Amino acid sequence: MSAVRMEGKALAAAIKEQVRHQAEQLERRPGMAVVLVGEDPGALAYEAGKRRDCQQCGVYCDTFRLPETTSQEELLDVLQTLNEREDIDGILLLLPLPGHLDTRAAQLAIRPDKDVDGVHPSNLGDLTLGVDGLRPCTPLGVMRLLEEYGIDPAGKRCTIVGRSNIVGKPQALLLLQRDATVTICHSKTPDLAEECRRADILISAAGRPGLITADMVQEGTVVIDVAMNQGADGKLCGDVDYPAVEQKAAYITPVPGGTGPVTRAILMENTLRAALAHGTQPG
Repeated sequence: MSAVRMEGKALAAAIKEQVRHQAEQLERRPGMAVVLVGEDPGALAYEAGKRRDCQQCGVYCDTFRLPETTSQEELLDVLQTLNEREDIDGILLLLPLPGHLDTRAAQLAIRPDKDVDGVHPSNLGDLTLGVDGLRPCTPLGVMRLLEEYGIDPAGKRCTIVGRSNIVGKPQALLLLQRDATVTICHSKTPDLAEECRRADILISAAGRPGLITADMVQEGTVVIDVAMNQGADGKLCGDVDYPAVEQKAAYITPVPGGTGPVTRAILMENTLRAALAHGTQPG
């Protein structure tokens, strides 16, 4: 029997509608600034998507497109200006930055309470300590998707493939908070297939098409594919061999259409949350 397909579009639409409804009640609209340096095609497409999301959710969006030649000082000046603007609740710095710029320094320059991506060390530290705060969008989106389909991580063996600071590590922490037993796998894991076969919930965020094959998944596993890759045919795909794994999994996310839409919706929710923390009250 084929797995239940965990579609993210309906959940994302519900989250965005809730954000729109709450934003309409505020004395001023929540505001997001998108900062883009250079002409990276992926970042340009992402920026256009963010503007559409903001429009749908009633969030004010201000985009700053900076030239490829922008200096570190100029970028930090822009970020500091946005930190000080009272109409901007969230700052989204699109990556990758041009090679001559210091990504970490730029991320550290964003005020933690405006870090709607949830990647500032202060926010990740709060996550580690279990303190309430802004969470990274993709890991939080995965948790919401599990909740939507009635999948409780408590007592489950959860295996995460990938140890990035924006997905793998925060995902592990969120699952630990929900009483899961978590294993993180990476490029030095001796027997990846065996680790994956132990999982009740398997989350892949490695960025390698076809990495997760059917022989790596036990019957009845929940398989969450977070990766977004370009396959040999030029089409978007994840890490999971979807047609084969679908026949063994109990639940599985498609790529595209699974975690991606929810991630985008969580960014809007984080922006609303930041606005409320900044004292924006119902009008």
